[in-house]
Amino acid sequence: MTELRLPPKNDYERKLLRNVDQFGWQCTSVYEPEDSDSEEPPFSYSVGLHQSYQQPEFIIFGLDAKVAHAIIATCANKFADGSGIDLDQPSYDLIEDLPCVFVRVPRDRYNEYVYSALWFYAEKEFPLYQIVWPDADGLFPWHADASAGFRQWQPVLGQVGAT
Repeated sequence: MTELRLPPKNDYERKLLRNVDQFGWQCTSVYEPEDSDSEEPPFSYSVGLHQSYQQPEFIIFGLDAKVAHAIIATCANKFADGSGIDLDQPSYDLIEDLPCVFVRVPRDRYNEYVYSALWFYAEKEFPLYQIVWPDADGLFPWHADASAGFRQWQPVLGQVGAT
């Protein structure tokens, strides 16, 4: 792959490149400082899955960084071992006893969230899917009975069912 990106300018970018070279991907987690007045949810996303496995990158909202990393790692491991994931079907492989669904993120939403992936891929396009998980009652954020707080904690970036 011809490198179009700017050279790494800090330790984070150098670490990202090392992790993609060594592991095939990296998980980046973004959290608001605890003393912030922001009500934005935490989120985590992958960088490198598209380059390493010709698969989409993933973003997931509202979970602790370690939990989000484990979920994305499950996807990465399926890509690495060749078993893959059907992005058109719910998956019970990511969170025990709960289905997760995949929602394609429109390109015009990337700039709001996946800065490191945009830097990594530079001018090259890459697909991005959101992993959406249900609440304790099995409701997804788009369900009429889902709480407003749950919807805010897990904004859905694309259209459900759109690929």
